[in-house]
Amino acid sequence: MPDTYLIAAIAVAALVTAATRFLPFLIFGNGKKTPDIIVYLGKVLPYAIMGMLVVYCLKNVSFISAPFALPELISCAVVAILHIWKRNTLLSIAAGTVGYMLLIQFVF
Repeated sequence: MPDTYLIAAIAVAALVTAATRFLPFLIFGNGKKTPDIIVYLGKVLPYAIMGMLVVYCLKNVSFISAPFALPELISCAVVAILHIWKRNTLLSIAAGTVGYMLLIQFVF
């Protein structure tokens, strides 16, 4: 690929990223009241996205053949328990991921 194409692609990606970061401040800045629908979406979407990610991650899990989804279920339980206990998303996700990788590499 020519260097100009790569530079142009990076420039466009940088501009679009910057626009998505600055646009909310331009639209809702200067003391304007945030519309109720935006406030509602800000409260609801994080949970909807997490639910969608759980479904996506578990969509190919087989409950009828060995290891009967045990590594996935154990890891999900670790994530849920840690998140309820510590309320730390990063810790919960990291521990679940590390636990899953250890389970599939050394146990199952």
